[in-house]
This record gives sequence, C-alpha cells and structure tokens, in this order.
Amino acid sequence: MTYVWLIAAIAAELMATLSLRASDGFRRRIWLPPMIVGYTAAFAFLALALAAGMPVGVAYAVWSAVGIVLVAVLARIIWRDPLTARMSLGFAIITLGVALVELG
Repeated sequence: MTYVWLIAAIAAELMATLSLRASDGFRRRIWLPPMIVGYTAAFAFLALALAAGMPVGVAYAVWSAVGIVLVAVLARIIWRDPLTARMSLGFAIITLGVALVELG
C-alpha cells in the first residue's frame, strides 16, 4: 500500500506543478484551485505513504525523481519547454541515484 500512496502523491504533485506553470505567474487564476488542491493532496498522500511504513529517504527520493522527469517531459509536450540531451543525462543520473537509495 505504501507505493499506492506514493504514486498518488506523485500524481497530485504533478497536477499541482503543471497547474502552477499554466497559471503563468498567477495571472491565470483559474489554475490556482487545482494547484492548491494538488499540493495539499500530494503532502497528504506522502504522509500516508510514510505512515504505512515507507522510509522517508526512499519516499522523498522516488517522489522527487519521478516528479522531475514527468514534469519535464509533460512540459515539453504541453508547452514545448526545452528537453535537451544534457537534461536526459541528468534524468539518468537522478534515476541511478534513486536506485542506489532504494537498494540501501
């Protein structure tokens, strides 16, 4: 169940961060409610994952890494944000780091 809560936290944080980008510096206020709900839900789901027994280091590493990669990829698709080879190398390094954290 810990990974179910963590996946929910990642999905909520992804929604919130993309809403933050869509708000265009808070000028497009229609995006503020999904941003607020998303960040609130993300922390609530993360708390549930931790309460279910997931180590905080593992939870935060996976949450951060998956969030970074998915936000960058979706921002590329939605807004044509840059996604360079150097960034992809960074994603690979982050993924390796998270795998090492998982392995302990």
